[in-house]
Amino acid sequence: MPVGAAQLARVLTASSSAMPTLGNAPALEPIAIAGDEGLSSLFRYTLTLATPEQQGYNERQAANVAVKQLVGEMMSAHIVLDGRPGSGPQQRHISGLVTRVRFLRLENRRALYEAVIEPWLTLATRTSDYRIFQNQNVLDIVKAVLGKYSLPFEIRTTHGYPPREFQVQYGESDYDFVARLLHEWGLYYCFEHEENSHKLVIVDEMASHQPFAHEGYQTIPFHPADATVREERCDRFNACEELQSGRWVTDDFDFKRPRAELQQISTMPRKTAQNSWERYGWPGDYVVESEGEQLVRTRMEEAGSLGELATGSGNLRAVVPGCLVTLERHPQNESNRQYLVTHAHLLLQDVGDASSQQEFECRVDFDVIPASKVFRAPAPPVPRPRTTGPQTAIVTGPAGREIWTDEYGRVKLSFHWNRYCTKDENSSCWVRVSSPWAGANFGGIQIPRIGQEVIVDFENGDPDRPIVTGRVYNADNMPPWTLPDNATQSGLLTRSSEGGSGANANALRFEDKKGAEQVWLHAERNQDIEVEHDETHLVGRDRSKKVGRNQMATIGMAYMHNVGLAKMVNIGLAYSFNVGMLRNTVVGMMDNTMVGKTKTTKVGEKYLLSVGGDKGSHIEMDGKTISLRVGASVVQLKADGSIAVTGKKINITAQGDDVTVNGEHIWLNPMGGGAALQPEAVPTAPPAEPPGSPLASLGALMGGNPADLLGKAGQLASIAQQVAGGGGGEAAGHATQVLGTVTAAASAGVGKLVADKDGTRG
Repeated sequence: MPVGAAQLARVLTASSSAMPTLGNAPALEPIAIAGDEGLSSLFRYTLTLATPEQQGYNERQAANVAVKQLVGEMMSAHIVLDGRPGSGPQQRHISGLVTRVRFLRLENRRALYEAVIEPWLTLATRTSDYRIFQNQNVLDIVKAVLGKYSLPFEIRTTHGYPPREFQVQYGESDYDFVARLLHEWGLYYCFEHEENSHKLVIVDEMASHQPFAHEGYQTIPFHPADATVREERCDRFNACEELQSGRWVTDDFDFKRPRAELQQISTMPRKTAQNSWERYGWPGDYVVESEGEQLVRTRMEEAGSLGELATGSGNLRAVVPGCLVTLERHPQNESNRQYLVTHAHLLLQDVGDASSQQEFECRVDFDVIPASKVFRAPAPPVPRPRTTGPQTAIVTGPAGREIWTDEYGRVKLSFHWNRYCTKDENSSCWVRVSSPWAGANFGGIQIPRIGQEVIVDFENGDPDRPIVTGRVYNADNMPPWTLPDNATQSGLLTRSSEGGSGANANALRFEDKKGAEQVWLHAERNQDIEVEHDETHLVGRDRSKKVGRNQMATIGMAYMHNVGLAKMVNIGLAYSFNVGMLRNTVVGMMDNTMVGKTKTTKVGEKYLLSVGGDKGSHIEMDGKTISLRVGASVVQLKADGSIAVTGKKINITAQGDDVTVNGEHIWLNPMGGGAALQPEAVPTAPPAEPPGSPLASLGALMGGNPADLLGKAGQLASIAQQVAGGGGGEAAGHATQVLGTVTAAASAGVGKLVADKDGTRG
């Protein structure tokens, strides 16, 4: 730097709307500035300020300048740029918020102070929050977070970024949160300074950067430190090649596509040996393959950008991070190219006003990366937040609903730390709910309901991946059974929905109190039990079952009901019993049936009634025959009108006066003799006798047609003759007696028959 007037002129000045004054002049002027600025970092410059060398105030006044009023206000340092030829702005501005001031000392009747200036983004380091962002991409989130500061920033990007379903600022400062998101997606930032302000600029590729506005600092020469030159120069420049991994692999899991192959690979080996080593990251924080591809490429570019770096130094006043600069005249040919300045440490000390005790000095140490490469900022020093254990949350959903879920049984949650929560269906992302058993369309499930408190954990400790692992009671949601009185009770008690109350529930309760053990099952409306094979019930003592309306049982094959002592069936109105084929009723001793009025029994084919076993009484009925059998005695009635009575001894006793036997033929013991007895034909009955004749009087007396009676008498006489002719003995005697009676009736008059009827009828 030339010595003389140029050096004595003021190179460094400062301005602020809050600058304190002494008299009518600014109370402080800068004499030195030192600080660091870099891509994706917060610059920090320290200004050394001194009270002016002038009369009018003493040291005590100088030592008590109201510097506190500078804190939080904007201050700019201005560096004169006359050390390099070229057109452009004549000053470099460094603008920032005053974040710290302090008194240093008194020196040569002057008071020295120190002021630290930082970007307005430093305000974001002084805030922290818990906040949820849903269905927004990284740029949308950055705008939402930084927009509240109402300070200038610009997003100067070229790539697109996918929306994220759920992104959480988890106790982080706004700055740490934004820096984390920018790094994850390969974005970075720098600051553009103006005379009284500065602007945050977010970029994602090298094309967003431009050279410094002053032409003299767009190309800088290299001269060794021992070279005698009068211009600003770079006097040290060291290019560095560093071994880096050449392959990045990431993977993740998508529960909606559990078999999907989400692994993504990015390979960018540098032209060195040992360049194929692989780095593997899991989880990759994605469920969409294209997002994974973008993220893994970003990680690979980040590693690659660290492989070819360069550092330099010189007395250059305007080596500005975020600007492009071209190096020339370096002995290493490959070093003479364009670079992006990624970091710079500046030290500038101005000359004093009235003495030369403080000499002018300007030094800058800087880091660069070739402009032909891709720059990705390294990970921020503050790691990604992790949860330290489970916490609780409240289930939310739309107003008026009691249950809110999706096809996966997920729910929405209101986290206790989310002070912006709307407590509705937009409170959070859909959150998965653990189950005691989860299989392919089988397992256990119970959807947490709106208003219930649940236990929430986070997959891999990531706040962006909550999962419900349990449920707890609280004062608004108490246990179903009063405690501790019912501490021995356990089970399940549901609640009918929508609109159910405490009286509307399905329940399964276990009572384990000694001596009062119980299993209680309650169905609020319907209970359906389905058993695909066998079912067994064992009741040690009594069983009671009450059905309010109807009961129906359908049994596919057989039904057996064993009752040890007694069974009583009481039916209030009607009883219907239907047997498709066979019915068998066995009564060990007695069977008593009482019918109040009418009993009807209908048998399709045959009816058999047996009393006393094989030697007892039997009644058999079918459509053509009714048979009554008692031992050897049989009475048989047939549909054709015939009646057969069989027995060893047949007695017919009339309690009244008459016994009438009617028939075309009358057979008496046809099988009793040696040959069958055939009835003789009976002539056609003669015409009816005139009234008053003997036969008419006989008919009136016996209740029949006299002619018919005479014909039957003749028939009996014929039978008697056959009996008499066929054999002797008792049968012949009976036949002779009958024959005699008939003959007497036929030959005697009516008067004689009437006179003898009491003695001979029988």
